[in-house]
Amino acid sequence: MFLEKSDLGSAIYGYQVDQITEGNDDLVLQAIGAAIQEVGGYLAGASSYDVAAIFTTAGNQRNPLILTHTITVAKWYIVELCNADIIYEQAKERYDRAVSWLIKLSKGTVTLDLPTIPIDEQESDLDSFGFGSRIKFNHE
Repeated sequence: MFLEKSDLGSAIYGYQVDQITEGNDDLVLQAIGAAIQEVGGYLAGASSYDVAAIFTTAGNQRNPLILTHTITVAKWYIVELCNADIIYEQAKERYDRAVSWLIKLSKGTVTLDLPTIPIDEQESDLDSFGFGSRIKFNHE
């Protein structure tokens, strides 16, 4: 799995996760799943990244920046369950920064060395776009 509960320790303490979720690991897994879907959506917006290949990596094979942003997004989904103002504000700020960066990635403003889909497998915008002109009209 790309992201596990233990990975969240770089962004939020384990006791905080347990207090917020009241020890319900299903809520943690739901937050992780939602984070992967959200980050994957931004990566898919960049169209050339192989999202499936990116999120099937594990351990040291994971891209550290994508992992960090995915953890930040997962933390946000966990923190929004609680009402502790200090944690919430910090999580919201970091979430907003992560989303801003992911939007830049999806627009191609920033790039990463991530697995990509080979060009011949990509759908081309030109495949569905036709162009030409009408036959020239002559008054004869």
